[in-house]
Amino acid sequence: QVQLVESGGASVQAGGSLTLSCATSGTKPSQLTLMGWFRQAPGNPREGVAAITKSEFSKYAESVEGRFTIAQDQNALHLHMNSLKPEDTAIYYCAAGVYGGSRSMLNPAAYTAWGRGTQVTVS
Repeated sequence: QVQLVESGGASVQAGGSLTLSCATSGTKPSQLTLMGWFRQAPGNPREGVAAITKSEFSKYAESVEGRFTIAQDQNALHLHMNSLKPEDTAIYYCAAGVYGGSRSMLNPAAYTAWGRGTQVTVS
C-alpha cells in the first residue's frame, strides 16, 4: 500500500481555521480509488469526516458539511477546516481505499491504508 503521513494538526481557538495535509509516497495501486479523512476522540469510535473519489466526487459528514472542504492533487490530500468547534477535537487520520458506492465512502471498512494521525484540539 502507499505510505500516508498527516501534518498540520494544532491547537486552535473555537471559530478558527486549520488545514491538514496528507502526503503520499510510492505508487498508488490502481484499485485504490478512494481517499478520506477520519477522526477519533478518546473513548469514541473512528468516524468518517470527508472523502473524495478518483473522479473528485466528494462526501461529508453532516457535522462538518459547509465548514470543511476536502481536496486532492497528484501526491497529497488536504482538509480545509473552518469555523472550528470544540467537538471537532480529535486525532485526524488520512486513509486510502476502494470505492464501492457513495454510501460506503465514510465507512472505515472501505479503507485499507492508514496514516498515523495528527492531533487537532479546539478550545
